[in-house]
This record gives sequence, C-alpha cells and structure tokens, in this order.
Amino acid sequence: MAHSVASAPAPLAQAGLASEQPPGRHNTHRHTYGALDLGTNNCRLLIARPSPGGFTVIDAFSRIVRLGEGLAQRGRLAPDAMDRAVAALGVCADKLRRRNVSLSRAVATEACRRAANGRDFVERVRAETGIALDIIAPQEEARLAVLGCHKLLEPGDGPALIFDIGGGSTELVLVDQDEGLPRIRAWWSAPWGVVSLTESEGREAIEGPDRVKAYARMVQRARSSFALFAETLPSTADGIRLLGTSGTVTTLASVHLALPSYDRRAVDGLHVPIDAMRAIGTMISEMDYAERSNLPCIGPDRADLVVAGCAILEAILEIWPAEKLGVADRGIREGILRSLMARDGYVL
Repeated sequence: MAHSVASAPAPLAQAGLASEQPPGRHNTHRHTYGALDLGTNNCRLLIARPSPGGFTVIDAFSRIVRLGEGLAQRGRLAPDAMDRAVAALGVCADKLRRRNVSLSRAVATEACRRAANGRDFVERVRAETGIALDIIAPQEEARLAVLGCHKLLEPGDGPALIFDIGGGSTELVLVDQDEGLPRIRAWWSAPWGVVSLTESEGREAIEGPDRVKAYARMVQRARSSFALFAETLPSTADGIRLLGTSGTVTTLASVHLALPSYDRRAVDGLHVPIDAMRAIGTMISEMDYAERSNLPCIGPDRADLVVAGCAILEAILEIWPAEKLGVADRGIREGILRSLMARDGYVL
C-alpha cells in the first residue's frame, strides 16, 4: 500500500480506507488524492482529483521550513527546524481532512535520510499530526520527480537529462522516451543541495569580498560530486535535452523573464537558452545578500540559498551541454499523484 495516513487521529485514518479496494474498481466516481513532499528546505502539499488526461488541483500548500538547517554540522535535525516542519505538516493534515482525501502519500527526503534522529522525527510527526512520512531512497525520489515532470521535455529523439536540485541533495536522471513514456537509463544522487552546499562554504564566505571565489569553490564541489556519473553519459551532443525541476530553476527562470512576482503559468514549461541561464548565475554570484534580496522573485527568503543553486546548475550545464534548459514547476508531488491515480486505474 502506498498510502501514508496514520492510524491516529481518526479522520486521517479514515481517509486512507479507499486504498484497500482493488485498483480500477472504484474509478467511476472521482476520488480525492493527496501528495506531500517534505524536503530539506520546503514542505509542499498538493490535493487533486483525476480529470481527463491528468488531474485538477483543488488545494495546495508550500512553506519554507529549512528542516535541514545545521544538519551538516550536527548530523541531527535541530529542535527549531523540527518545530517549523511539524507546524507546516499540521497545516497539511488539516487540509487533507477538510478535503476528504481518499488516498495520500507523504514522503521525506535527504534531511530525514541523513539525520541521526530522522526516524524519531517521523514518529513525532505521526503522533502530533497523523501523517506517516515515508523516508524514501534517492532512487525513488528520482523516479517520482521524472514521473511528475517528464511531459515537459522538448520533443526529440536524443537522450534527456532531468535533474532536481533539492535542499540536501541533487538527483540526476538520464532518460530515453519510449512512446512518450520515460525510460530511466541511469540515475545519480549527489550530496549537495542548496542548503548543504551553502553550509559547506559558509555564509560569511558567500557574502564576503571574495564571494566570486567562494562561488567557484561551490561549483567545483558540485562538479566533483557529478564526476562519476558524467563518465557514464553518452558522448554525443546531438539532440540532447535538459529539464530541471526545483526552486532554483523556477527562480532563475523568473529572473530571466523579469517577472515582478512569481507566476507559475509563465514559468512551468518555459525553455530558456543556456547562455541566458549562465549569465543570470554569474550575475547572482557577484551580488551581495541585499542585492539578491531586491530581485523580485528571489527576495529575502531565497537570497541566502540561491547562490548555491546557481553553482549546482553551472556544474550540471558543464556535463550536459544542451542548448536550452526546460523549466518545470512540478516534480515529486505530481509524480506521487500520477502514481496513486494510475494504481487506481485512471488513465493519465
């Protein structure tokens, strides 16, 4: 069973009962599904119902919780970080109940995988919110991200690289497409995300007078972590495609479009020339915190982490020299929804 609703409180337990019915038996009327992704930096929820060829989102939630803050130094989730995450998950639990969600899955990624107290945190979440988090392996994280965003790949016959820059790790997936469906050829999980890479360099270095050198060091760390995977990539440069799903790529795409505020409709599915993305990364790496904060789609919430995201992206562009970067404001949550709905017999 894929559902992640715990036995208590009772309303959430009841929400998972539909999963006990055989797939396809109950798809004559629309059920409501939930997908929750607790990452190193963000807590995100989508609630949706199946619709012809896909699904319709009926509720959503996203909050920066910084669960992995300080994890690299301590090896443990910090009390304040856990409190922030539990508060956000409490909001998610209320939404799942109010929307009468039939089937849901909640996943946790790198922060909970790495933390010595990750399992204890999961038990606390279950006790206080009724949500049962599934700490997934990097391979499952990569699979769900691909399932959620692959439809935004540019048409073509060449191989494609799909990546997800998270807070604590970055997943790279090499795929081919067979009759429109992605087939994973290889995947890689690197231990650098925007939080872990920022903390490895230190905010003082990133904001200091030698911040361009600090940026170069972060690019080198990311480059080194991709080196073994890069050796497995095909040498041909014909027809290759690149698609990114993360806050980094959607933020940089917003800067590219000079949006006054974030607009998912303008960003999701956009294809940006690689030279333009590199120029934005260089510009951001040279700015200080105040300058980055003044960019409308970065602001103070992302200003301290976006430099590390640019460094990781730069390393990816080096190993996969596509002409354009596809931008996806979708990923793990959408992958969960598609997986749950397909299991129940819906054609997506």
